[in-house]
Amino acid sequence: MTLLPATYEKDLLLRLRNGDEHAFEELYRSYSKRIFVNVLKLVKDEDQAQEILQDVFIKIWNHRKNIDPDKSFPAYLFSIAKNLVRDFFRKAALDRKLQAMLIANGTELYDHIESALYHKESTAILQSAIETLPLQRRAIFTLCKMEGKSYDEVAAALGITVSTVGNQLVKATRTVKQYFSLSRYCITVILALLIT
Repeated sequence: MTLLPATYEKDLLLRLRNGDEHAFEELYRSYSKRIFVNVLKLVKDEDQAQEILQDVFIKIWNHRKNIDPDKSFPAYLFSIAKNLVRDFFRKAALDRKLQAMLIANGTELYDHIESALYHKESTAILQSAIETLPLQRRAIFTLCKMEGKSYDEVAAALGITVSTVGNQLVKATRTVKQYFSLSRYCITVILALLIT
C-alpha cells in the first residue's frame, strides 16, 4: 500500500468529514486493497474478507465526522478492520457453540413441536405414500404392514410366491420411507420458517 502524502490525506479527510463522496472514493481506492489482503489472510475466505472490507468503509462513512485528520488514517482503518475480524471470529465461535448446544440438547422444544406435527400428519402422509405404490405392491404392503399378515398368508391370498411377497414388500417399504423422508423434510422446512 502506498501511503498518501500526509497533506493530501489530511485534505481528503477534512473533505470526507464534510460529506465529500469523491474524497471518500479516493481514500477507498488508496487503502482498500491492502485492507482486503490483510483481512483475507485472517479469515481465509474472499467473500467474508470482501464483506468485512465493505463494513470497514461503511463505518468510515457513517462516522466520518469523528475522524481526526491529524491522526494516522491507515492505523484507524486497520484498527476498525481488526475489530471487525475479531467480531467475525467471535460470531463464528458462538454459532459453533450454539449448534453444538442444540445438537447436544436434542433441540427439545423443536422436537416437541415436530413430534406433535408428525403425529397429526402421519396418517395422511402414510396413506398418500401407500397410494403412490403400484397396485400389487400396495396390497402386499397393506396386508403385511397394516394388517399384520404373514408372508405365507399374503402369498396365498394374492396367488403369488412368498419370495415375491418379500421382494415387493422391500420395494414398497423403501418407497414409503422415501416418501416419509421427503414429507418430513418439507415439514421441517415449514417449521424452520415458522420458528424463525
